[in-house]
Amino acid sequence: MLDRRRPGALLAVGVHRWAEEGFEQLTPSISRQALHGETMTIARFRLAGGTVVEQHEHVNEQVATVLAGRMKFVLGNGEEHVVSAGESIVLPPNMPHGAEALEDCEVLDAFSPVRSDWIRGEDAYLRR
Repeated sequence: MLDRRRPGALLAVGVHRWAEEGFEQLTPSISRQALHGETMTIARFRLAGGTVVEQHEHVNEQVATVLAGRMKFVLGNGEEHVVSAGESIVLPPNMPHGAEALEDCEVLDAFSPVRSDWIRGEDAYLRR
């Protein structure tokens, strides 16, 4: 498992306690926790209602599970999907997409492979 405090450094196998980790404040309305394993990244986001994540794409397959609230995902082909608490959306690699928090949300995202762009600090689309 990769140590997210030291990019590229491996951690011993162990339990990760989300409640003991702080959230990284990306913008006034988006905060994130992330855990990088060897082949995948799991991230927990908090988004204030009305927050828009601009359209982007990445090489990673993404499974977004809404834990609380409702999110609208807009795909590059114009399709829109509203995902509510207890529901997930699967986004294939290289699929252009954006999102809007229709209300305050908590979302758990799983990505494969690892979000190496985040480890390198290349996540500007989340910081606007």
